[in-house]
Order: sequence, then C-alpha cells, then structure tokens
Amino acid sequence: FCKGTLHEGTAELIARVGDEIIVIRDAYICDRCSEAYYTAEVSRKIDAVMKDVHSGRLCCRPPH
Repeated sequence: FCKGTLHEGTAELIARVGDEIIVIRDAYICDRCSEAYYTAEVSRKIDAVMKDVHSGRLCCRPPH
C-alpha cells in the first residue's frame, strides 16, 4: 500500500497453537515500510500446517 518495492527476505511470522509456537521465515519485505508479504504458495503451506496442528495430525513439540 505504501508503493514500496518487495524484495525476498526473512521475516518471522509467529503463530501460537495451544502452548506451542510455529515460526515461518520465508517472506517478501517492503523496502519502505518493512511489511512482510507471503507468496500464495507460502500462505497455502502456512494454512496446511495450521490445519494439521489443529486437527492433531502434526505435533509441534520437540521430541524428548
């Protein structure tokens, strides 16, 4: 919205699922406002991971 240019970069999207946290780092970053944008492919992956976590098919806890 600020008319900046997007460049590939790293930004942390942090999502809390229960007591666990998921971090996504692939993004495009605006050179003016530093806003992070995600491609449709990355957005679909985020949605799929969150769906798997909420359904119990994916465990977010590290092995002990």
